[in-house]
Amino acid sequence: MTGDKCMCVFINFCAFPNSNQHIIFHSMALSPPFVSFFFLTFTLTLHSQPLPPPPPPFACDWSNPSSKSYPFCNPNLSILERTTDLVSRLTLDEKLAQLVNSAPPIPRLGIPAYEWWSEALHGVAKSRGINFSGAISSATSFPQVILTAASFDSHLWYSIGLAIGIEGRAIYNGGQAMGMTFWAPNINIFRDPRWGRGQETAGEDPLVTSTYAVSFVRGLQGDSFHGGKLMGHLQASACCKHFTAYDLDNWKGVSRFVFDARVSLQDLADTYQPPFKSCVKQGRASGIMCAYNRVNGVPSCADFNLLTKTAREKWDFNGYIASDCNAVAIIHDQQGYAKSPEDAVADVLRAGMDLECGNYLSSHAKSAVLQKKVPISEIDRALHNLFSIRIRLGLFNGNPTKLSFGMIGPNHVCSKKHQYLALEAARSGIVLLKNSDALLPLPKTNPAISLAVIGPNANDFTTLAGNYAGPPCRNMTVLQGLHHYVKNTVFHPGCDGGPKCPTAQIEEAVEVARKVDYVVLVMGLNQSEEMEELDRVQLDLPGKQLELINSVAEASKRPVILVLLCGGPVDITLPKYNHKIGGILWAGYPGELGGIALAQIIFGDHNPGGRLPVTWYPKDYIKVPMTDMRMRADSSSGYPGRTYRFYKGPKVYNFGYGLSYSKYSYEFVSVTHDKLHFNQSSTHSTMDENSETIRYKLVSDLGDETCQSKMVSVTVGVKNHGSMVGRHPVLLFMKPGKHRSGSPMKQLVGFESVLLDAGERTQIEFELSPCEHLSRANEAGLMVVEEGSHLLLVGDVEYPIHIIM
Repeated sequence: MTGDKCMCVFINFCAFPNSNQHIIFHSMALSPPFVSFFFLTFTLTLHSQPLPPPPPPFACDWSNPSSKSYPFCNPNLSILERTTDLVSRLTLDEKLAQLVNSAPPIPRLGIPAYEWWSEALHGVAKSRGINFSGAISSATSFPQVILTAASFDSHLWYSIGLAIGIEGRAIYNGGQAMGMTFWAPNINIFRDPRWGRGQETAGEDPLVTSTYAVSFVRGLQGDSFHGGKLMGHLQASACCKHFTAYDLDNWKGVSRFVFDARVSLQDLADTYQPPFKSCVKQGRASGIMCAYNRVNGVPSCADFNLLTKTAREKWDFNGYIASDCNAVAIIHDQQGYAKSPEDAVADVLRAGMDLECGNYLSSHAKSAVLQKKVPISEIDRALHNLFSIRIRLGLFNGNPTKLSFGMIGPNHVCSKKHQYLALEAARSGIVLLKNSDALLPLPKTNPAISLAVIGPNANDFTTLAGNYAGPPCRNMTVLQGLHHYVKNTVFHPGCDGGPKCPTAQIEEAVEVARKVDYVVLVMGLNQSEEMEELDRVQLDLPGKQLELINSVAEASKRPVILVLLCGGPVDITLPKYNHKIGGILWAGYPGELGGIALAQIIFGDHNPGGRLPVTWYPKDYIKVPMTDMRMRADSSSGYPGRTYRFYKGPKVYNFGYGLSYSKYSYEFVSVTHDKLHFNQSSTHSTMDENSETIRYKLVSDLGDETCQSKMVSVTVGVKNHGSMVGRHPVLLFMKPGKHRSGSPMKQLVGFESVLLDAGERTQIEFELSPCEHLSRANEAGLMVVEEGSHLLLVGDVEYPIHIIM
């Protein structure tokens, strides 16, 4: 926010116990608008300690004279020269020991142990490489990724990645980390609404997920937003996972460990692979993690075409490739793909994997070498890739606290700046799904109102975190956030047993609701319903939740507000059309300050602007097997397809849907080329299902120069017609003028988040490449540009452009 759009406030942090009994609060409500959190008046304190923290582990200690004799310690040499020297000094046993995530020390060379496994999905989390038992006991817990994605704000994503990278480096510099290689982000496509890990992703759209990957990786690694700053140095190391077509954990007895994802070349090209390509080519990630599952019969970690020919040769990947944990073992032990443990080791090293999360290589790599199934050259290649990352992190240049990132210390963890960023991320992503008769925002305290907060997610801060969350700097439940606005707040959990809600205290909740002016219901899911290794089998709200919602809504004086905390979509068709439910908000898992963010929106100190990053399907979508990887609909079998690009069935809410307290209008101000001419040499023709001859060109035949020369600049005007300042994502879609078999029904080609004052108008410029944005994948997995008309869409405004062969 700009300076004139925020206000400093006092926040009195207090904790309220979870209870099955309702709690009544009587306190003075805040009089100033609850707008900004940047200048919090709370003090962040670190545990005092009599002695300074131990220095982080590093190689090339310059107080040791032998360090000067090692070329691998010479920072003036190239990384290739340094790694070549280091690897040449290792014995076979030392080499093999370095190929697993918990790499032991090499004392004779002064090389300390290193832990490759650290987690930082939406904040630094406790893991093998990180501990919070010292002076630093917490880290900023940002919203779960699916909510952050709903902001459609790449600058925000970059800022979050940068903050996480800074905190990760600070924890390392403080002596509380054994590594700075973070296994994030998760950039798999959220293909099926039941996937337990969909909450970790940026949603269902390849462009959004690709852009998220680039922004987060550049931020975490300390690169500039546009790339090109660090000259190979790393603040921290990002690892894009899970490569590839991984989006099933445990569904009806089908496990990710044995699942064989049958994926067409077409779907690989335009859905599953683009985020990984962007992560490597534009984000310049230093790591990739290969997945558990097989793709078309081949385990991902043993797929030479995937790891070497695609990632390294086609995309110029220059980093390390890690396995998911114990993925090498399952290639033999569960999948039966390899005939022996030694064959499994040989398969993954030949494919191009460098590091195992696990200990299978520790047990079987030496026998694989002795059986001549693995040449030493493959091991040396892996070691070059691994040690190059540690060198880029500055861990072979002497004490890293004295180098470029060495000034990052404990004061950078849980800083006010990062706390404000966590708040901004939560409130930028929260989606207003319904607001009948402008029920929201609620009046503050003049005249005073009474409020009931009911639901199993209202007073549980653990629900706000989602999975892969570290210990947060601060905990603020939804109940606590709302309490700051209302001097009379009554709480009742409504459900027994949390969000599973096997039984509900409906009569008690109804009695509470009858006595107040307004009711906020806080419902949804938590990690007992969706998480890693746990996919859902239903899309309904669990247990007695719907019955509780309907009963409370019917008894309330006014229409109620329904808040949903969940990562995956739920079918709320009945609440959507229930006139006694006036407002619905989806808040994902909004992180440590999600309770404040929701309160700010409900009481009008923030204008909601989030938009759904996934399609919300009706509950009977569960008839579609989760194991069916096809994206495109098949009318002959009744298969409805997946995601907004290909799904042809009914929807509860569309991808990109989101309301605001403001109304926005759009116009196409200018389009530089509405006719794109391509010469007819090397033009191909094909027949579609309607026997129409279509001329097209392969993108690979056009070349970079032609693609660049045909760029289209699109200028879109957007105006805020409301009375409130608002942050608003502008989404630009493209759809073919005439739908053809295999083409998306529409496709997101650009997005930008803008902050507009009441009545303000601005312009946004999008740069479109016909080779990237106006192309599609054919059945052979090749990208083609087809002759014909296309429509650019923003809101309900269209603009035609034509491609002529």
